[in-house]
Amino acid sequence: MTMGDRIYYLRKAKKMTQDDVAKRLNVAVQTIYKYEKGIVTNIPLDKLELLAKVLDTTTTYLTGWSDTNYESGIPNVYSLNTQKIPMLGKIAAGEPILAEEDHESFVETGAGIHADFCLKVQGDSMINARINDGDIVFIRKQPSVENGEIAAVVIDNEATLKRVYYYPEDSKLILSPENPKYAPFVYVGMELQGVRILGKAVAFQSMI
Repeated sequence: MTMGDRIYYLRKAKKMTQDDVAKRLNVAVQTIYKYEKGIVTNIPLDKLELLAKVLDTTTTYLTGWSDTNYESGIPNVYSLNTQKIPMLGKIAAGEPILAEEDHESFVETGAGIHADFCLKVQGDSMINARINDGDIVFIRKQPSVENGEIAAVVIDNEATLKRVYYYPEDSKLILSPENPKYAPFVYVGMELQGVRILGKAVAFQSMI
């Protein structure tokens, strides 16, 4: 059972909606959705403590460090292991920016996230994908992704986060934002030589 599962079942047991919990935590309802779906695994400590209070449980039960939910008596059958993912600078959700490596920085997250590195998002071009300025995006290294998947992409040594659409028969690559105020980036023919996919975005850590 993951932390998201615990949050979901405890919320249901109290007959609360995601909106009910969001209001108590003073966060967007999308944030509670991210908690329950495991998109966000590193919940800020102050929010985690308040969430435990709202759900009548303990922070140690929610995170998997305790065998028992002391308030409810629900047994914990899962221990949450963690891992440290290296942080490689920032990535633009907007215009491309340089993603500088910083080997001394790491982000601790759940062991269930299979990522090689993470980047901090700068900008608002992916907000309709619920990726906001300041969020952490976890990347699994791979040279290509399926059309419609979100990827970290290097353009002339600068990095950006976008949905990828590649049409080899037309030698065309479209990097699409998730914010209508931004236009897609389109690369054709020889322009593709300056574009390289770093990897697929596999999870996000909200900083809301």
